[in-house]
Amino acid sequence: MGSQISIQPSPYPLEKNRKHPVSDSASPLPTYENPLITRYASREMASLFSTEHRIGLWRELWITLAETQQELGLPITQTQIEQLKAFRNRLNLDVADEYERKLRHDVMAQVHAYGDQCPDARPIIHLGATSCYVTDNSDLMIYRDALRTIRQRLIRCIRALSQFAKTYAPLPCLAYTHLQPAQPTTVGKRATLWTYDLVLDLAEVDHRLSTLQARSAKGTTGTQASFLQLFDGDHAKVRELERRIATKLGFASPYAVSGQTYSRKVDAFLTDTLSAIATSIHKIATDLRILANKKEMEEPFEKNQIGSSAMAYKRNPMRSERMCSLARFVMSLQSSPVMTAATQWMERTLDDSANRRLVMPQAFLSVDACLILLQNVSEGLVVYPKTIAKNLAEELPFMATESLMMAGVAAGGDRQELHEVIRVHSQAAALRVKQEGLPNNLLELLSQDPAFAKVNVQDVLAPEQYTGRAEQQVYEFLDEVIAPILEANTQNDSISSEVRV
Repeated sequence: MGSQISIQPSPYPLEKNRKHPVSDSASPLPTYENPLITRYASREMASLFSTEHRIGLWRELWITLAETQQELGLPITQTQIEQLKAFRNRLNLDVADEYERKLRHDVMAQVHAYGDQCPDARPIIHLGATSCYVTDNSDLMIYRDALRTIRQRLIRCIRALSQFAKTYAPLPCLAYTHLQPAQPTTVGKRATLWTYDLVLDLAEVDHRLSTLQARSAKGTTGTQASFLQLFDGDHAKVRELERRIATKLGFASPYAVSGQTYSRKVDAFLTDTLSAIATSIHKIATDLRILANKKEMEEPFEKNQIGSSAMAYKRNPMRSERMCSLARFVMSLQSSPVMTAATQWMERTLDDSANRRLVMPQAFLSVDACLILLQNVSEGLVVYPKTIAKNLAEELPFMATESLMMAGVAAGGDRQELHEVIRVHSQAAALRVKQEGLPNNLLELLSQDPAFAKVNVQDVLAPEQYTGRAEQQVYEFLDEVIAPILEANTQNDSISSEVRV
């Protein structure tokens, strides 16, 4: 599945009460806080999408551009490069804000602010580049690191759910199709269904990571005209510039062609992947909410946790509900990048910018929050075997009728006559349960019917008779699918998993 890279906290601290560059600095009004940052997502993911981290990457990109241009023969001095490096982490964002108020251009504001700190290097900052050199490349680097964080969280959830599946592999439970009682399965087998969805998501994340590339140095409309001019028409050097920058940024290669931006289909692919993970989580959380309603299973409930402000007895599945809520939000975001990609006129139009600033970070932050919750819930799931057995026993007589019919035939009965006897008694038992609220007495009715006089009705009541290969399927799944994934991902990661209310 490839190696994991631990995501280190950004060297640039999170913003604290910074004013927007175009806001009224004198305004006393309080500011909206995004709950994804204040309540739900991890500090690591929030840091990746912070202004400080992004601008820090821009400076890394400007240093990389200058170094590579120097390597290929442009008259850039080592003094200039060292000056850029000296201020790579000393962000003067307040100065950049002042420039942006005047220039109304975020990239040029940062160029000027960096230039103020590096007067010797000022003439060569951003040399030959367009804004998307820093904005697009930094976005791709952020998305790559965010995907790696998501990947680590997926592994954690897969590990927790697979351990749960192993523990409860043999425990029979009532299975449902159409949310109606169906042939029994086991608690562990149901957990493998949840886990396998995450395994499929992991494969998709790995595919996206393996195919993510750099925009690198493409120029204003993707023609690299400015770089060709800088290198006096030397096409080979321009191509080498592009290749080296991509490599230094940690990508295997640059995208083959681009307009001003990398294809916005890449964003659509990424949000497709995030939406798919959200879909899996929503399904798991919904199942858990239904099982909590049936009192068969529930998420961990802390000693001092309050389920309802009015109904003190309640144990609401609030974490599963939050997973569904956040997952639904991610799924709703999926349409925006598709529409953005479809409306990028010719080489590029700027109506992608504001949309991407909203959609892309929030999709990653929301999935990060969902996976933190899923790990927390999966590691502490509470199972109630006696309630599971009770619910199964109430429906088992109906499910046992085929076995009874076969036993009756073996004892000399007529299959069609036995079928009719079972049908009549089944309907009577069902009406008794539904209309009178009384226990299912189907087996009692059949044991008293002469058609089943030679059959021991109680012999069909063991639930294990009806779970087929469910238990064996769990062990096979864990050995053949899960074990290779966990063996390939044994590295210790340092990302947090705290659930914040």
